[in-house]
Amino acid sequence: QAYLMESGGGPVQAVASLTLSCAGPERTFQGYALAWFRHQVPGEERDFVAGIRWIEGDTLYADSVKGRFTISRDIDKKLLYLQIHSTKPEDTAIYYCAQSFLAQGIPTTFDAVGTWGSGTQVTVSS
Repeated sequence: QAYLMESGGGPVQAVASLTLSCAGPERTFQGYALAWFRHQVPGEERDFVAGIRWIEGDTLYADSVKGRFTISRDIDKKLLYLQIHSTKPEDTAIYYCAQSFLAQGIPTTFDAVGTWGSGTQVTVSS
């Protein structure tokens, strides 16, 4: 089955760093962009965090995470990463990997996402 699967979440102490991974071994990423979203508040939409165009490598970050989050990918391994530096309690959320529709650029809204991962919980304690 062509899925997206996140890993690397869990409990973490504030200030520590954390790296999330997203695997899509059976998916095609060429021509697409991938992104990370997070869901912090029940009843509200998922928020865009960071995105990257798979082949070109250009990135986009939400203003709230610029300078602390780093998105990257390993083209050969078909892995997407999100490094979170100096974690804060407000980073607590379910983090989702997302793939755009073909040739549509980095998705920054819920409706711009073609495929979602199942999410991984990150809990940052102070």
